[in-house]
Amino acid sequence: MTTPTLRALVVDDDNSWQQILSEILSDCSLEVDVASSVDEAAVILKSQPHRLAVVDLSLSPNDHNNVDGLRVLDSIRRLDPNCRAILLTGFATVELAVTALTDYGAFTFLRKESFHRSQFRDIVYRILVSPPNLSAPTPASGTGSSSAAVKDASAPQKLPNEKALVVEDDAGWRSILEELLTDAGFQVRSCSGFGDAFGYLRKERFTLAVIDLSLGNSLDNSNQDGYQLLSTARAENIPSIVVSGITETEEIQRVYSEYAISAYIEKQAFDRAAFRRVVEETRLKNQSSSELNALTDREREVLDLLAQGLTNKEIAEKLFITTNTVKRHLKAIFEKLDVHTRSAATAKVAGG
Repeated sequence: MTTPTLRALVVDDDNSWQQILSEILSDCSLEVDVASSVDEAAVILKSQPHRLAVVDLSLSPNDHNNVDGLRVLDSIRRLDPNCRAILLTGFATVELAVTALTDYGAFTFLRKESFHRSQFRDIVYRILVSPPNLSAPTPASGTGSSSAAVKDASAPQKLPNEKALVVEDDAGWRSILEELLTDAGFQVRSCSGFGDAFGYLRKERFTLAVIDLSLGNSLDNSNQDGYQLLSTARAENIPSIVVSGITETEEIQRVYSEYAISAYIEKQAFDRAAFRRVVEETRLKNQSSSELNALTDREREVLDLLAQGLTNKEIAEKLFITTNTVKRHLKAIFEKLDVHTRSAATAKVAGG
C-alpha cells in the first residue's frame, strides 16, 4: 500500500511569494495547492484535506487594511480542522497576530520582512512530525477528510478533572506545550501574560501549570510575572513545571527551592519525550498526594508506621490500639489508595 501524499495549501495574492513558498514546501515532500483569494482557498479546502496551510494576512495588493487571511483561517478551522495554519504577514500588529493564534487557531505567524527559509522549514517539519490537530472538531461530511473522525476517536480522552494551564508569551512555544498536554489527556487553558493567567487561576481549578519565567519577551529574570504566577500556583497547591530560556544554575536552584516546582526544563534542551515523561511523573505524584490527603490523621500514622516495616502488632503497640483496630485502619487505607497489598500502600507513601 502506497503512503498517501501530504498536501499543503499556499494562500497569497503575490506571485513571487507563491513561488517561494511552493518551492520550499515541495522540497519538504508536500504536494502544493495555490490560491489567491478566500473563495479560491475555500474551493480547494472542500476538495481534499491538507496537512498545513500558509496564509497571507492581506489578500489585496492595494489595501494594507485587508485581513482576508483571517477569513481563510476561519475556513480552515471549519472545513479542514486537522490542517495546521501558518500566518504570513507584512502588516500585522502583535495584537492581530495573537488574535490569529488564539481566536482563529493558527499554529504560528511569520513576518515577511524577516522571513528566513531555514526558520520556515523548521516550522514546517515541526508540523509534519506532530500529531494532527486532535482537539479540533470533526469536519462535516463531504469535506474530503473522512479519516479525521477515526483519528479523533482514537485520541486520548480529555479527563474532566485533569486541567492544565499554559502561560507562555511565545506563540510557537505555546502551541507546542498546548499540543503535548492535549495529547496527554489534559484540558488546556493557554495564555500569554499575567492578567489572563491570574484570571484563569481565580476562576478554574487546575491540576498542572506550565509557566515560562520570562514573560513579556524578557531574556532574563527582570520581568517577575512568571515568578508571581509560580507563587500563586504554589499557594493553591497546583504542581508547576517551568519551561524557560533562563539557564543560570543559581537561578534554577532558587526557583526549585522557593517555589517547590516539579521540574525545570530549559528551552535550549527541550525534548518532547522528556517533557511528556515529566508531565506524567508530576501527574502521578499529584494523584498520590491527593489520595494521601484523603486519609485521616490516624490512618496516616498507621500508614507511616507500615512504611517503616512494622507489623500489625508493632503498629498497635506504638499507637496504643488493638491489632483489630490496626486491621480496620489498613482496610480503609487500602480502599482510599486503591491498593491491595502492604507493599503497594508503602509505595504510595514513597511517591507522595
